[in-house]
Formats: sequence, C-alpha cells, structure tokens
Amino acid sequence: MMADKTKRPDIVDLLVPLRRYARSLTRDTLRADDLVHDTLVRALESQATLRPNTNLRTWMMTVLHNVFIDDQRRKRVEARHADVLVQMSEEVAPPAQEGQVRLAQIREAFLTLPEEQRAALHLVTLEGMAYADAAAVLGIPIGTLMSRLGRGRAALRAFEEGERAGKAAEPRGGPERPHLRLVSRDGHSPGDGPPAYENRAFGTQ
Repeated sequence: MMADKTKRPDIVDLLVPLRRYARSLTRDTLRADDLVHDTLVRALESQATLRPNTNLRTWMMTVLHNVFIDDQRRKRVEARHADVLVQMSEEVAPPAQEGQVRLAQIREAFLTLPEEQRAALHLVTLEGMAYADAAAVLGIPIGTLMSRLGRGRAALRAFEEGERAGKAAEPRGGPERPHLRLVSRDGHSPGDGPPAYENRAFGTQ
C-alpha cells in the first residue's frame, strides 16, 4: 500500500508531459485528452506489473504510445477528420508578430512529418528524454531512433531553407514594369523621323 501512495503523486506530475506527447501524436486537443485518460486507465490496470526500480516516466510514455497505436489500428478503417493544428506548449510566452507567424509555420511543418519521425523528435527534443529511454518508449532500437531523428531534422531543415529561398526570390516593390523610350523607325535620333514606341521588356515595337 505504501508503494501505491508514493507512485500516485508521480503520475499526477507526469500529466503535463503525457498531454504534450499525446497532442504531438494526435494533432487534436480533444483526442489527446481522451488518449491521456485511456493511458491512465491502462496504467492503473497494469500497475501490478510495474517493478519498483522502473522509470515511471518512461513506463507511462510507453503505455501512452501503445494505447495510441492500438487506437490507430482500431480506427484505420474510419474516415478521419481534418488535422487541427494546436500549440504543443501553452507555457511559451507569446513572441512578436513576425516570430509568432514563423513559429506557426515551423509547427505546421513539424505536424506534417510522418508519425514515427514526429514521435521521435517530440520525445528527444521537447521532452528531453535520453535516446535509450525514447527508444524504449517507441519499442525500437537506438539506431532506428537515430535514423528517424535524422530524417525528421533533415525535413525541418529543408523547410527552413525553402522558406528562406522563397523570401529571397520575392521581388521588392512588385513586378518590374516595362520601360518605354522614343526611337526613330530607322534607329537614328528621334528628330530624324516620326517616333515609334519600343517596349524594352517585351522587345516589340
């Protein structure tokens, strides 16, 4: 009984990282809340299998991930609603307007990553988990985790470079306007004959 009393506050303390991870996986606030609820239910049902020296955080993240996978398998045949972009953390202070737009773009790029890359990046980057613990949560070797992290980071870097290239290519002040000048029809000075309009931009007269 004493062991249960010492574990319960720890589980409560893990609600914030559990909810963050759930939102990262589901990309939907309501589904994330349901996932955390189902995770707590399964954890309570399985607490007898929890060994005294087990890392509770890693164990709870593993339970949540397994509940999510089971839910995906059950709903694979159902039509899914459009993904809802949500903030991954509400504790971040609101940045300046331009920075806020940029943050939203990066978040959107993150949410378009494949699920396996998104999960790996979330556990290691946002939750600060060690590679071994993150690999244990996902049930994969550390080498596979490193590969997923590398592909995910490469995709985000490509997004960043594409955004910078797009901004650099944008014309300033709008599209270039055609330049007109007066020339004579025989190519001499305008005073030698009736003027004609030459459009330098299009090469026509």
